[in-house]
Amino acid sequence: MDRTSGEGQLTAESPADSNPDEQANDLVARSRAVGDVSFAAVVDDAELPRILWAAPDGLEIAGQGIAAHITATGPDRFDRLQAQAKQVFDTLEYHGSTVARPRAFGGFSFHDGHEPTPPWTGFAAASFVVPRAFVTRTERDGVWLTVVSDSVDEADDRLERWDDRLTEGPTMCSSGTGPGVVSTHRTTSPSAWASQIEHALDRIENDRLVKVVLAQALSVDLEAPVDVPETLERLRRRYPNCYRFLVGQRDGGTFFGAPPERLVSKHGADVETEALAGSAPRGETPESDDEYADRMFDDEKLQHEHDLVVRAIREQLDSLARELTIDDRRIRKLATIQHLQTPITATLERDRHVLELVEALHPTPAVGGVPPDRAWETIRETETFDRGWYAAPIGWFDGDGDGEFAVGLRSAVASGDTATLFAGNGIVADSDPDEEWEEVELKFRPILDELRDR
Repeated sequence: MDRTSGEGQLTAESPADSNPDEQANDLVARSRAVGDVSFAAVVDDAELPRILWAAPDGLEIAGQGIAAHITATGPDRFDRLQAQAKQVFDTLEYHGSTVARPRAFGGFSFHDGHEPTPPWTGFAAASFVVPRAFVTRTERDGVWLTVVSDSVDEADDRLERWDDRLTEGPTMCSSGTGPGVVSTHRTTSPSAWASQIEHALDRIENDRLVKVVLAQALSVDLEAPVDVPETLERLRRRYPNCYRFLVGQRDGGTFFGAPPERLVSKHGADVETEALAGSAPRGETPESDDEYADRMFDDEKLQHEHDLVVRAIREQLDSLARELTIDDRRIRKLATIQHLQTPITATLERDRHVLELVEALHPTPAVGGVPPDRAWETIRETETFDRGWYAAPIGWFDGDGDGEFAVGLRSAVASGDTATLFAGNGIVADSDPDEEWEEVELKFRPILDELRDR
């Protein structure tokens, strides 16, 4: 039943209305410009499928329900996903504004053989949805409402109903406060972490492994269920130049985060990506902050680690690009941490789907290692938890094969009054376990800080 609650919050469509099994082969989309609206109110019901995407350039999209659901698993998941998506978009009728066009939102697991077990229940190895209703905002184009249905009459009717909801609903998102943390537990102890790094160092010395990224999970018991949209609003205010995403499953939890790293964006023949590797804390004063940055430029280990990422991205894109430009290295400063960053742009040799680029780049050495196959093998035999969608591609694509993906870092999956956070670090020949432990702890902070009741 479609209605607004007495408190003025937007009420989601019923679960039956969002059932992907009811979708028809041919879809119809309609859109219209609307006034400002709280995007968090569109995704405030954790019981229904929902997505939220916000990019540093200002594109923001929030949606709920499922008009089309595309999933795949196994080593050919990218090809299978692209083929299914072509069928959906080829039979979808839409003649509205380009900015409000239907898109598929979702992500991939880090490993192609991923099985969706807790805390990743509902998260397949590759899963994307075209929402039944979503709002899109850019600074240039304003706010647009789009609905997708299996008939013209239903699409027109749904557009009117959602327009009424948006008009009656809130226009601002509350940032609230964190639910409060009862306890935390790292899945990897300091001694186990030291053993894992020693194992990785042995592989680096004896098995032609150059770099591997090892990660940890942090289990957090909360005083109350986390309000993910409010958490993302607080992250927006604290990390305005980062991505923000939310993927909520009907039969599972909600994966969310504020990653700093773009994996790839594609518009026509133009491609943008970046190398983001090598980290240091922020200083308490401008002088100490600059000292940390200068040390990164002078640190041979960090420079070597960053060079590996730049070189690998160049090699991964070289066969696909007609032109490739590597920009000057710089410092990317965030609220609690700063990174070495190198922007990279390319012009494609021929038309390609963004999923082809995602497959070529995932995982970058910033989240996997060098060479990729040996790094993946080391990660599988070393880590004691399931990465799920952590450090994997999260984003969207459209019917033209354009799209944008971030790397699922600075992230957590939440369900009820528990959350699992993830963070990792690159291990190279001269890595020290104690230093790597401290850096991983620093990377937990963006999400953990927002879960605390402050």
